Amino acid sequence: QVRLVESGGGLVRAGGSLRLSCAASGRTFTESLAMGWFRQAPGKEREFVAAITWPWSPDKTYYVDSVKGRFTISRDNLKNTVYLRMNSLKPEDTAVYYCAASTQQLANSRATDPQKYDYWGQGTQVTVSS
Repeated sequence: QVRLVESGGGLVRAGGSLRLSCAASGRTFTESLAMGWFRQAPGKEREFVAAITWPWSPDKTYYVDSVKGRFTISRDNLKNTVYLRMNSLKPEDTAVYYCAASTQQLANSRATDPQKYDYWGQGTQVTVSS
């Protein structure tokens, strides 16, 4: 079993930055093969944001087009934590952000599919004001 706890959300003005963290307990990253961030805005479906997958060297990363160049996903194996650095935030980035973990080797479109992820956190709210 994997327990995921997100933190780092909050209220920020457009153009600002936040760093989300997702701490995994239970199984370590050695038993997870991919971690992802998804988000859900009010009245909208949950959408893929970013993913980091291994055991390729280096890790493979994937981003939705709307965040490319602004968001960066990374992981720290020693801390069992994955991060999402979000720069140049826009009001349209406002959503609840969810961390997810997969025990499958994911690549390309599979890494963006929420159905491929086995464990989910409770979410953290990110609000970007204009």
